[in-house]
Amino acid sequence: MKKSAFESVQKMLKIIDIGANLTDPMFQGIYNGSTKHQADLSNVLERGWIAGLQKVIVTCGTIFDCEEAFKIVNENDKLYTTVGCHPTRCGEFEADPEGYFTSLCNQIDNNRDKVVAIGECGLDYDRLHFCEKNTQKKFFEQQLKLAEKYQLPLFLHCRNAHDDFIEILTRNLDKIPKRGVVHTFDGSLEDALTLIELGFYIGINGCSLKTEENLKVAAEIPDDRIMVETDSPWCEIRPSHAGSKFIKTKFPAVKKKEKWDKDMLIAGRCEPVLITQVLEVLAGIKNKPLEQLAEQYYNNTVKVFFP
Repeated sequence: MKKSAFESVQKMLKIIDIGANLTDPMFQGIYNGSTKHQADLSNVLERGWIAGLQKVIVTCGTIFDCEEAFKIVNENDKLYTTVGCHPTRCGEFEADPEGYFTSLCNQIDNNRDKVVAIGECGLDYDRLHFCEKNTQKKFFEQQLKLAEKYQLPLFLHCRNAHDDFIEILTRNLDKIPKRGVVHTFDGSLEDALTLIELGFYIGINGCSLKTEENLKVAAEIPDDRIMVETDSPWCEIRPSHAGSKFIKTKFPAVKKKEKWDKDMLIAGRCEPVLITQVLEVLAGIKNKPLEQLAEQYYNNTVKVFFP
């Protein structure tokens, strides 16, 4: 690998990507069921390590992600994972709620040293065609029992469901001793401050920095309650996004997947090394040194997930 393209990024920084969907087929070279290039997860991770990433937390959104997730994280001591069920997948519980819950427990029990959070879980009212509200609410609350049982923080998802989300969390705070983070946050400042008051952290990635309103909100979130993520292979900061004007670091990328090069990114596919750009946008909107913010966000993440 041509390290020069990446090692000059911010190699003195220590960064943790709290959310990357590394089980996604894109990292096996598969897009919409069609193979476009060879599997390149090892190349993707190497770029991240060179640029300063210390750890990556792999996101599991269903029990069916777990086998692949543990296969990935057990090969590298810098990789960890969550275990849980995404709100849009909560219909999976319905056939056998007790059995599904037990399966989640088994995954945690069998891989305890690699599981750092319960999730991705929460509510998503933007995509009710995948799973209706009452099912989401029932099995979100059910998963909070995992946080209590295993004394683990939560990796949370909330879309257009703030009131129900807060009601469930507030009513169950005694089951969530380690609190956790609401990832890919794109709500209002009032929403963020309500979550912070309850003890939660706010996860910021490219999807949190799309609009000028997003930037205004992120600028006001206290630094001691922020964590950073990429949500790879999603949430790349695009040129059309409001946050893009603060990006200083660009990476070599191919525009067509079929032109894959092991030393280059693929345009449109986010990967962990791009967390540097998330940090650059936050430094720009807060008018603070990137190094200062990176250290704060790293410490926040260690405090919650790697105490």
